[in-house]
Amino acid sequence: MRLLLMSDTHLPKRAKRLPEQLLAELPYADVVLHAGDWVDTATLDLLESRCRRVIGVYGNNDGPALRARLPEVAYAELDGLRFGVVHETGPAQGREARCAARFPDLDVLVFGHSHIPWDTTAPGGLRLLNPGSPTDRRSQPHCTYLTATLDHGTLDEVVLHRLPSGPAAG
Repeated sequence: MRLLLMSDTHLPKRAKRLPEQLLAELPYADVVLHAGDWVDTATLDLLESRCRRVIGVYGNNDGPALRARLPEVAYAELDGLRFGVVHETGPAQGREARCAARFPDLDVLVFGHSHIPWDTTAPGGLRLLNPGSPTDRRSQPHCTYLTATLDHGTLDEVVLHRLPSGPAAG
């Protein structure tokens, strides 16, 4: 099972559209996970129309229309692993322990908000993944997203993809 992870797309404020490289990944993804701050419903509509399955949450910049369609926290079992998706997890310091305490029944937590890619494992085994942002790099050198593969209950091939520099998507 192939996963595509993204967050903080902030369309159309940070870019006019999703980057072509990211859009090209959509047909290959069995599940797309989006950790919030979509900003527009058009991005959700686009993903729902092109993807087999979308698991998403709203973020702090998402208004009533997105909040009506998305939960604050989403849960799914994928190939035997228990996933959670949330936008905010608080400060980097203490994140692993805080998230492990808040989500004791998860194997993988996908989060966003910071626009900073993150891949760590908390004591007890909770894997924390932040794909960064494909449209707003903030203080990071690149805009980013993640792909991963699930194989018989194992999360493999977690890859951070750096997008070309320049305008994220014209």
